[in-house]
Amino acid sequence: MPYPESKNLPVVGEAEAPEEVKRLYARFRKTFGRPEVPGILQCFATHPPLLEHMMGLAETMLFSDGTLGRKNKELLATFVSSQNHCDYCADSHGFFLRMNDGSSELLEAATACDLQSASLTPEQRALLHFVQKITEASNSVSSQDVEHLRGFGWTDLQIAEAIHLAGLFACFNRVVNGFGLPSQGLLALPDSNQ
Repeated sequence: MPYPESKNLPVVGEAEAPEEVKRLYARFRKTFGRPEVPGILQCFATHPPLLEHMMGLAETMLFSDGTLGRKNKELLATFVSSQNHCDYCADSHGFFLRMNDGSSELLEAATACDLQSASLTPEQRALLHFVQKITEASNSVSSQDVEHLRGFGWTDLQIAEAIHLAGLFACFNRVVNGFGLPSQGLLALPDSNQ
C-alpha cells in the first residue's frame, strides 16, 4: 500500500526513488522488519544523505531501549508530538506506546498533554514537565530543573536522552507538518487496543 500524498510538498515514493534511495529503503525494511517505508523517511529522502542519518537515529535512538526504555521513549515522543500539534507523529508513537505496554489511559494522558493524569507515575510526570519546558522554552531550562529530575531518581544519562528526544521531535514534527503528512491512523487499528 503506497503512502498517501502529502498536502504541501511531494515525498519520495518507491516508484520514483533514485537507486541510492531504493537501496536505503530496502535497508530500512531489512533492519526494521517493516514492509512499508514510513512517510517521514520519504520526506527525508529528498536529501539521501539525510535519510541515511535519520535511519541511523531511528535505529540507535528511537527504536532501541537506551537508558529510558522503549515505553518511556514512546511516552515522550507522543507527548512532545502532541504538544507540537503533529498528528502524524503523535499517532505513530502513540501506537508504539501501546505496543510497548502503555495503557490506554497513559496514551490518553500523552495525547491530551494531561500532566495531572492519574495514569502517570510521579517520575513520569516530572520527566514530562521537563520535556514540556524544553519544547516550549528550552532557553529557560536550568540546573535546578535537572536537579529536580535527579530527585525523582532519573540519572544524568536518562535526562540527556530525554533532552535528545525532545530536540529530535522538535525537528521531526516540523518536517512532517511542513511536508503536510496526514496521520497514518495507526491508533485506529485493532492491534493498538491490546
